[in-house]
Amino acid sequence: MKSADHAALDVSQTDLHAMAYTDPLTGLGNLYRLRDKVRQIAKEREEDPAPFAIGITNLDGFKPINDLFGPRAGDEILCQVAHRLRACIPDGATVTRHGGDEFAFVLPLVFERKGAEKIGQMLREVLSAPFDLGDRNVRLSASFGFAIYPFAGEDFTELLKSADTALYRSKRRGRGQITVYSQEIAQEMKRATQLEQALRNAIIANEVDVHFQPIVSLRDDTVVGFEALARWCDADLGYVSPAVFVPLAEERGFIDALSDTLLRKAAEAALSWPKELFLSFNLSSAQLMDPKTAFNTLAILNRVGLDPRRLELEITETAVMTDADTAQKIVCELRAAGVRISLDDFGTGQSSLGRLRDFTFDKVKIDRAFVSRISNDKASEHIIKAIVTMCEGLDLAVVAEGIEDFSEALKLKALGCGMGQGYFYGKPADAVATMRYLADRYVTVEGRAAS
Repeated sequence: MKSADHAALDVSQTDLHAMAYTDPLTGLGNLYRLRDKVRQIAKEREEDPAPFAIGITNLDGFKPINDLFGPRAGDEILCQVAHRLRACIPDGATVTRHGGDEFAFVLPLVFERKGAEKIGQMLREVLSAPFDLGDRNVRLSASFGFAIYPFAGEDFTELLKSADTALYRSKRRGRGQITVYSQEIAQEMKRATQLEQALRNAIIANEVDVHFQPIVSLRDDTVVGFEALARWCDADLGYVSPAVFVPLAEERGFIDALSDTLLRKAAEAALSWPKELFLSFNLSSAQLMDPKTAFNTLAILNRVGLDPRRLELEITETAVMTDADTAQKIVCELRAAGVRISLDDFGTGQSSLGRLRDFTFDKVKIDRAFVSRISNDKASEHIIKAIVTMCEGLDLAVVAEGIEDFSEALKLKALGCGMGQGYFYGKPADAVATMRYLADRYVTVEGRAAS
């Protein structure tokens, strides 16, 4: 009887041990299994520390799919991912799941960067095939981060952190990217974190500035409004391009704080302009996914005292496509309050015509990629002419961006384009210089009517 009890106890301990090392959803090993496997291989290679690799992958855009179709569908996708990874990893390799949509693998026979990238490309291909949810198919991409032992770390924690850093860099670069950890990448990520901290401090200290670029009527070259553009000059870092710090704020989750500061400053400056001039301001893709955006925007205008009818918000096709339903709701709420909506970078995204049909816009901005080639490229000229004609039919105003010389301005006028913007009409300038610009060049509506 006693021996049977001992046997039962042994079985239950074995079961408990197996459970502690197994992901209950997919049946794969978990983080503890990964840790033990890495330590085991490292110990075996103590005398002659031959390299091996670990990798981490997660699915791009899994959360929206999970939210849309429900957790059961999400779990089904994760089980299919596990099945595919288990079926195609090389002999001797181990695949694990760490919760959510994150999976990892140990690759004992991958010794260097090219080998890791090759495995990553193969796995990326395998995971790009449609996932079967019974009544529908879903396609997802996956991002990968790899770390090579011992160069990226000699113990498990360090190695995993390096793979995680590589994965994070892949995510920064877009969907379906593969990164193998290196010292250069570590430095790049460290600089991004330092930049993030400096930018957060600059927002709190009110040190991020707004400059304004004039938008003119091409009919008579008079100013009709200004676009607000973010500018940041740090005491230690010097001038930092908005092409660097705006995406960083979006990626690290504090674009709202940056945008609110910039909109408040821009709206305060606009109060000093003639009342018929509008303020154009850019909304990010993250803001078009946040249901609070319309309320926050209108609250800032209310506090500053700027008429919402003087604000024009610029959004891109790419931003709209991220979460079309939420974006549509935000656009409707803003337009109901009198704010105008402009479609920025028109012609460079996807489904442009579909966006014009599905959304209610007030204005279209023709991307500088077409404007810069209008003088010597017939195709660009015809595209602009077609956009202008289409917008006339849809009762949409048109602005051409990036006008840099007289010949471009002349051609756009001849094509019937209503408004223009670019260095030919004025470079972005701070609020004080903008007031000087208006004092020198602007004729009020009354003055124009009298002349």
